Amino acid sequence: MAYATGLLADPAATYRQIDVVGRTATADGPALVQLLYEELISALRSAAWATEHGQLARKSERVTRATAILFALEAGLDFEHGGDMSITFAKLYAGARRQIVDGSLEQDPQVFRNIAASIADIAEAWETVRKMNAPKKGN
Repeated sequence: MAYATGLLADPAATYRQIDVVGRTATADGPALVQLLYEELISALRSAAWATEHGQLARKSERVTRATAILFALEAGLDFEHGGDMSITFAKLYAGARRQIVDGSLEQDPQVFRNIAASIADIAEAWETVRKMNAPKKGN
């Protein structure tokens, strides 16, 4: 019964978790990166909102999630085959983590929004490349 009670504590969070699990079950590597970008953007926007509304526990949880996602993205980089691009992304992810921590300490929601906007641009480009490289249906 404790399990069911835990699910009712935050139904929206439960739904999001189920959605993420469902999408990751069938995703390939590039799709997982896309999912991580989406989750990162969501965490950052939520952190901004929580900061503005004085919900420090929620902000802390979302900041922790965002930094964990950035670590996961960095861990997935292929430095052997990715060359300069991998190095560039590693620097980007490390810089974003530093900015997130600074924004959290300074209680500055705009920092979270700025990083979310930058990641959204990257995610859009990533999605475009994924679609261009996807196998054509019917082949």
